[in-house]
Amino acid sequence: MTRQYFGTDGIRGTVGQPPITPDFMLRLAHAVGRVLKRSENRPTVLIGKDTRISGYMLESALESGFNSAGVDVVLLGPLPTPGVAYLTRAQRASLGVVISASHNPFDDNGIKFFSAQGSKLPDAWEQSVEEALAQLPVWETSSHLGKAKRLDDAAGRYIEFCKSTFAPDLTLKGLKIVVDGAHGAAYQIAPKVFHELGAEVIAIGCAPDGLNINKDVGATHPQALVAAVRQHGAHFGVALDGDADRLQLVDAQGRLYNGDELLYLMADERLARGEALGGVVGTLMTNMAVELALKARGLDFARARVGDRYVLEEMQARGWILGGEGSGHLLALDKHTTGDGLVSALQILQACVHSGKTMAQLLEGVALFPQTLLNVRLAPGADWKSNAAMQQAIAQVEAELADQGRVLIRASGTEPVVRVMVEARDAAIAKASAERIAQTLQ
Repeated sequence: MTRQYFGTDGIRGTVGQPPITPDFMLRLAHAVGRVLKRSENRPTVLIGKDTRISGYMLESALESGFNSAGVDVVLLGPLPTPGVAYLTRAQRASLGVVISASHNPFDDNGIKFFSAQGSKLPDAWEQSVEEALAQLPVWETSSHLGKAKRLDDAAGRYIEFCKSTFAPDLTLKGLKIVVDGAHGAAYQIAPKVFHELGAEVIAIGCAPDGLNINKDVGATHPQALVAAVRQHGAHFGVALDGDADRLQLVDAQGRLYNGDELLYLMADERLARGEALGGVVGTLMTNMAVELALKARGLDFARARVGDRYVLEEMQARGWILGGEGSGHLLALDKHTTGDGLVSALQILQACVHSGKTMAQLLEGVALFPQTLLNVRLAPGADWKSNAAMQQAIAQVEAELADQGRVLIRASGTEPVVRVMVEARDAAIAKASAERIAQTLQ
């Protein structure tokens, strides 16, 4: 069955346009409630949200929809996506619901769901919800309607969970850290986590007004963090996105580190503590320098499709605990069931505190390979995969690069273009090789 509403990360769109409308949200919650009641007589769902102004409207509609299906609701208020995942598991709830469009601007919004175990749900579950959406609603009688209440200390519980993932024998005392909350879900929580672990905290992007989430701040706009770190002479800068599942880190020199480098640091810290790691999962876009560095440390490396849900699936299939992608979605399954920007930041800071080294020192010898990415527009329906000239050019480039680079060709999922990416130790070689392959497609 082809899914009509669910994408790769829940349901997302522009507020006021289908499906991000209150009437659809009521129907969606009612359908989800009916699916839950197939296996549980009186389900309970938790609902958290980010700071978008539309969150109030969508929250009310979801609450009504769940109650109409005989499902109880616990409202968490503004809370990071991974915080909802944690509390769903900790509270033994049937389902966690997040109202957020992550790093998108304020006029978008969306819905994500987490299982009772705090993990993202499979495609089959989403398909069952879409089937229920196509059916007429079955309203519960008054005596069987669901109830709603608020969990007043949701933020405090999540703060304590985040702190528990940091080594108990270490502290952040003596460190000055700039924390950028993207005017999003972690605006109150993030500064408190680092402060309560001993750091001196300078907060930016922590004054949401419903309209400014992700605007010129946060993980998608790290220039604000770089400037603040330099201005305040901070040791580190931590930037989250709107729902706080994505991370960017800056050091005292104002250098920005991407998710590939942070993933290596997380693996390196565990090895330094003598922990056993079978391997690490990246994506098709993970920089080859990180792959080679991990293999040099004796770790296997596997590439998943781009997207944190695919990284998670690969990790679970292999029984590995570390994975992530360059955008800053990082997963440590020994700490949490889903990607968590705050927990990931604490893992990196733990590595620095434990070793007494800076991020730059820990990454000595891990120089990222230059990447050239070209988008080649094709006629709709063009069969680029059978292009013999392209295949020959790819084979020639791969032979020339040997183990000092790689080629990745993939179609865009949103527009009629083929993305040609070449990675090599030398930037000029990467650029020339990508252009040579792209020319065969034009």
